[in-house]
Amino acid sequence: MTPQRNADGGSAIVPAIATASSTAALRSLGRRGVRTVAVSEHDNPPGFASRYCDETHRVPDPVVDVDGYEAALLRLASRADVETVLPFREADVYVLARSRSAFAEHVGTPWPDLQTLRGAQDRVRLFEAARAAGVAMPETRLLDEWDDWDERVVVKPRYTMYAPEYDDRFDRPAPAMCTTRYVAPNEEPDRAAIVEEMGHVPLAQRYVPSGDEYAFFAQYDEGEAVATFQHRQRRGLKYCGGPSAYRESVDIPELEAAGRRLLDELDWHGVAMVEFLRNPETGEFELMEVNPRFWSSLPFTVQAGVDFPSLYYDQAIGVPIPTEPPYEAEIGGHLLWGEALHLLSVVTDEYPLVERPSFARRLGEVATSLVRSPRFDYLSASDPGPFVRDVRNRAATVVAPLRRATSTAEPATAPEDPVPATSDESASADVEAAELDEEETNTVADAGSPTQVVGDGGHDVDDTDGDRPGS
Repeated sequence: MTPQRNADGGSAIVPAIATASSTAALRSLGRRGVRTVAVSEHDNPPGFASRYCDETHRVPDPVVDVDGYEAALLRLASRADVETVLPFREADVYVLARSRSAFAEHVGTPWPDLQTLRGAQDRVRLFEAARAAGVAMPETRLLDEWDDWDERVVVKPRYTMYAPEYDDRFDRPAPAMCTTRYVAPNEEPDRAAIVEEMGHVPLAQRYVPSGDEYAFFAQYDEGEAVATFQHRQRRGLKYCGGPSAYRESVDIPELEAAGRRLLDELDWHGVAMVEFLRNPETGEFELMEVNPRFWSSLPFTVQAGVDFPSLYYDQAIGVPIPTEPPYEAEIGGHLLWGEALHLLSVVTDEYPLVERPSFARRLGEVATSLVRSPRFDYLSASDPGPFVRDVRNRAATVVAPLRRATSTAEPATAPEDPVPATSDESASADVEAAELDEEETNTVADAGSPTQVVGDGGHDVDDTDGDRPGS
């Protein structure tokens, strides 16, 4: 248990990523009177436009400079008013875990140490823990040990963070950027090419023919659960899955038991999301992965009644959480642009292992759920700034390439990196937070103080923003 710190007047560092989770944290903490210090490698993330964003800072991009990012966080954490740091990406929790003792000199640390974190970020260790805990999972082996290609198989990275501490083939830490591959029956892939591309031997896993994706969410304090939540994903950004566009809260004892057994086995500390698919033949919840950080559907979790960011802050400052908060089951919530991407996926994408749904039927389902469950991740009448900023940023990703393509006055330039649609909280996506990058063309507005630039060792970082995806 953390010794109790200043319960009033403190600050919290919130990485302002391009998913609604960080905006939900800013709103949650701001409403209870915690001063929010938002940090980002981008100029205009949606969270910077929130009325609850008190202070903004530019920091190095953890995708390209994990060490610089960590140093920037540590410098901010050393301020007397700062009480803790919230993790939203694999790189966030990795740098906090590997330097936990350094951060502990300044702030509360409700996150795991590196050894515990590896149990989630190294899927070989994760599935070993699942076996020990009696948690169901699909047949899973290293790719070079897999020899049965008669049925459908999924190939996914072994690691969600490429860290030298996990594998000496990685010379520097970086978020895993490789995506999951689906292999049709009787089509053995080129193993050597996959290993070369991923930089390590990935996992092969038996495909679970189920669209029923579930998640167990929890906050743990030294191996003991202090808050839990469950949801069922009804639609992802893609029709094959991905981060949730629409989800519904559930209360299923078997799901809770499986999630608790796994996190208990890991001796977890901090927040985590445990992803499952429900096997249609056995009814068992089969483990997919663990996201050892806040998840992209966090706004819905808060709306349903479990305010994880506020509870996380309480844990950081040593305020006891006496009982697990209740939540409302059988309600739904949406990511609006996620619903649009889902419908677009039905029209344009093709996944050999997943049957394409009827567009008309799916459109009707989306419309019905929007009317019945008007809860939204970004859209808020009392805090409209993040929704407006997100719309502008996403529009820019469409408008800017069109302008370049049609411009005759300027010489042609190389295209920006594409916006990925990868997953969280998801059937098998490997950039867990599914942060979708924007072309940032606007200045910071409605965000409290002007943006400051925080670099490594006191050196300012370049103020140009690299358009690359986060984790």
